[in-house]
Parts: sequence; structure tokens; C-alpha cells
Amino acid sequence: MDLQLSDRLFIVCGASDGLGRGICQALLAEGARVLAVGRSPEKLAALAGDSSDRCQTLALDLTADDGPAQVLAALAGKAPSGVVLNAGGPPVGLAAETTGAEWDAAYRLVFRWKAELVTGLLPAMRKATPGRILFVESQGVKQPIPGLAQSNAMRSAVVGYAKTLSQELATTGITVNVLAPGAHDTAALERVTQARQQAWELDRDATRERMQAAIPVGRFGAAEEFGCLAAWLLSPHSGYITGQVISHDGGNIQGLFG
Repeated sequence: MDLQLSDRLFIVCGASDGLGRGICQALLAEGARVLAVGRSPEKLAALAGDSSDRCQTLALDLTADDGPAQVLAALAGKAPSGVVLNAGGPPVGLAAETTGAEWDAAYRLVFRWKAELVTGLLPAMRKATPGRILFVESQGVKQPIPGLAQSNAMRSAVVGYAKTLSQELATTGITVNVLAPGAHDTAALERVTQARQQAWELDRDATRERMQAAIPVGRFGAAEEFGCLAAWLLSPHSGYITGQVISHDGGNIQGLFG
């Protein structure tokens, strides 16, 4: 299938590693142009590689006060066809033990910059319809993950925002969706692995085996397959899908509407 992404411009946040990197690679493979945003200039340069003519990189901290503004400035007036709002999550912790300062930090890390960037992008995106807004959150928005209180709460707030935004933009040709990934074999999985390793009193390999055994398909997901799903959702083919939270978790959410 031709995803019809050739020469379309997409912003991918959190592109240095993991799922964001997988999305960038899928888009570049389809001939798209990408503004890859992340914290590591070295990793972003490696991502661009032989596609540097179609992959512009921008190293910055999106949670900084001027982070979203820097992304808008880097566009230099170009209208993107879509944006992927993706970044790392807050630290492990229990809801009953999280301080006010920690909640504030989680809000800035998970929610605030995404809303600010979308608000800044919408005038240009309205000129480049069909447009796609895609949030990458977590399976914790469907089934809270023990020990990840800040992530469960703040990512669920993003879902509420995305659903509301999808209704506001429904007649404009701009869709808004959320991907809810389960455990993928990326660097972001390591903090969860370490916490469970301590709780279960196992070595790292045994911990990973136990975690994978709990997933119906028996393995962690790969960033490459996640990237393929995201690329389709960013394509013109997905125009009848909006306001949805779509799992990519190996069957881990076992409810009827997982």
C-alpha cells in the first residue's frame, strides 16, 4: 500500500530514541519529510543519516518555557501535514506518596508542552489538510500501571484533551488520535524493568522473561512495528478515524474495549 506520504512534512517529538525514532524511520521510508525533535544532537544526527535532505533535526528540551516556540520557529513558515507528540514519562512512584512539586513537574513533562505546541501549530495545519495530530501515551490510560501514578494520571489528562480537540476539529480535515503502547523493547522500558527487578528480587534477564510471559503474545513490542502503525495513522488513509485511543500492546489490555 502506498501511504501517500511522499514529500509531506511531519514533526516528530521525542525522536532521539525508542518509539519516536521508530516513527521517524517509518515516515522517512515512505518518502516523507521529517522535523525530528529530541534532546540528543548526536542521536538525531545518526537518525538523519543518509536521509539528511529530508530529515531536519532540532535538539532541545520541549518542556522548557521556549521549547514549543523553538519548534514553531524551525518550521520557518512551512505547514506540516502532521505532528507526533511523544516524550519520556515521569519517574516511578505511588499516588499516595507523590508531592505537589512532583505533580507539577509531571504536568510540565507530560501535558503542558503538548497543548502549547498544538495550539501554535493549528493555524498552519489548517492550511495543509488533511492534517494529523497523534499523541503517543501509554497503556496506562486504559489500565493504570502499578507504581506509575504520575504517568497514569497525566497521560489520562492528555487523552481528555485529545478527545475534546478531536471534536472541535472534526469538520476541518484534521484528525486527533492517541496511541497507547504497551511494553516495547526500548530504553524507556528500562526504568520499569529496574523497579520490577527490585520488587521481584530477580536478576535482569529473569525479570524481562517474567514481564514478557505476562504479555499474551509472549514478547515485547518493537519500535519498528509501532512506527508502521503510526505512519498509517498519519496518512490520508486514516481520515475516518479520530478521537480514538488505539492500543499497541500485544493483547495486554484484555477488556472488551482494549
